Amino acid sequence: MHIPITLKRIAHLSCLLGFFSLVACTTTVEETGRKQFNVLNASEEAKLGISEFQKFKQSKPISSNGTYNASTQRVASRITRGVSMPNAQWEFVVFSDPTPNAFALPGGKVGIHSGLFKVVQNDAQLAAVIGHEIAHVTTRHSGERISRQMAGSAFGAVVGEVLHRKTDATRAVTHGATQGAITLANLNFSRKQELEADQIGAIYMAKAGYDPRESVEIWKRIAEYKKQSGAGSTPGILSTHPLDSRRIAELENFMPQALTYYSGN
Repeated sequence: MHIPITLKRIAHLSCLLGFFSLVACTTTVEETGRKQFNVLNASEEAKLGISEFQKFKQSKPISSNGTYNASTQRVASRITRGVSMPNAQWEFVVFSDPTPNAFALPGGKVGIHSGLFKVVQNDAQLAAVIGHEIAHVTTRHSGERISRQMAGSAFGAVVGEVLHRKTDATRAVTHGATQGAITLANLNFSRKQELEADQIGAIYMAKAGYDPRESVEIWKRIAEYKKQSGAGSTPGILSTHPLDSRRIAELENFMPQALTYYSGN
């Protein structure tokens, strides 16, 4: 029986989606028990992160503040000693940027904005931020997001083939709805990753001897900073990050578990 070309394409793309599920490096996040979907090879993912971080260092000014750099290296060294990721090339750089923020890239690369030091009061609060960023690296969150985007693109292509013979109006409405649903799903997943990194970061800082309760305090201070500075707030459903109030509540709920790793109690 002759199969129309459109059905052949649909079958091919459907197989591609199945292929993603079969070949993905399916692992479990040790600290949370969450199953992960990641089609990227760990070493290739790390190379991408290392390359991007090099670009950051070439394009963004690096802070020469001795206090900021010493604090960052002191805290980062203490935390990474208790983190099991043998192939990570840990590097922590303070960039001259007034926003109280930080970021992480695969391969062990972490950037800290100098503006963060206007908010943190002590090493423990800095450890909460650095622990959070380290958690993004160890759980390979970047690779997960890329994998979901690839799967979403393949799914969108399948939908496009299904709608091939529909009217222009039907195609436009359905395509827009599909892309919107994929976008919202990815944003929701990103927020879940952030909450997971908060929890794992609290565990990392506790293992390093920093009081994990300071992770709640730093988020209260960041929320207050945003309020005082008049920073705009993106609606929760459209944001890559959870609302500060939710992060604080989730960390407070998680604190009894985090404190079991803290010997300073």
